[in-house]
Amino acid sequence: MKKVAILQSNYIPWKGYFDLIAAVDEFIIYDDMQYTRRDWRNRNLIKTPSGLSWLTVPVQVKGKYLQKIRDTEIDGDEWTARHWRAIAQNYARARFFPEIAAWLEPVYMYERFRRLSALNRRFIELVCEYLGITTKISNSWDYALVDGKTERLVDLCQQAGGAEYISGPAAKNYIDQRLFSEAGIQLTWFDYAGYPEYPQLWGDFVHGVSILDLLFNCGKQAHHYMRHVRR
Repeated sequence: MKKVAILQSNYIPWKGYFDLIAAVDEFIIYDDMQYTRRDWRNRNLIKTPSGLSWLTVPVQVKGKYLQKIRDTEIDGDEWTARHWRAIAQNYARARFFPEIAAWLEPVYMYERFRRLSALNRRFIELVCEYLGITTKISNSWDYALVDGKTERLVDLCQQAGGAEYISGPAAKNYIDQRLFSEAGIQLTWFDYAGYPEYPQLWGDFVHGVSILDLLFNCGKQAHHYMRHVRR
């Protein structure tokens, strides 16, 4: 029974995002949605000695933000060195920093991206490769898109051959569950609760930070602190 998840891309997302990817057979990046400011699309959190700090990718925003995520362009390249410097300064003491930096630093220092979607997908795929997550990752524009919020999700599942759709719990506010039932697709709500704490730098433990925090501190043992990642 093929499992499918559909979600917008995020910049170096938190561990729950990757746990969802690992829980399905195909993960569809849904960047045909409208770009939203001050959201996870182009920023995420890291821990520092003085508290949480945002890493934000500057993007070009037109009009009243009616552009799609997939059409959102990155504004310059100066941010890349700044982000890597912040990451290195705050995680250099982490046990697995050299191991993760070996494949992460070159992306920041030598690779360049025009669009936010491409950047996000690059980091998502790199983390999946490191964690051994083999889920197929596709883009929403690989498929035909119909109108309607829930109708589109149902149709994407059908095109992908999915028999079960796994969704984040926040979608309960807008998903019409009846449409999945009528299409014969099982709708399952993903549970992000109950993650165990792991050895973490800088004060009180925080779950909702970029997965880089988990990787730098735990390396290949990161799967012990996730539910669907297996080694």
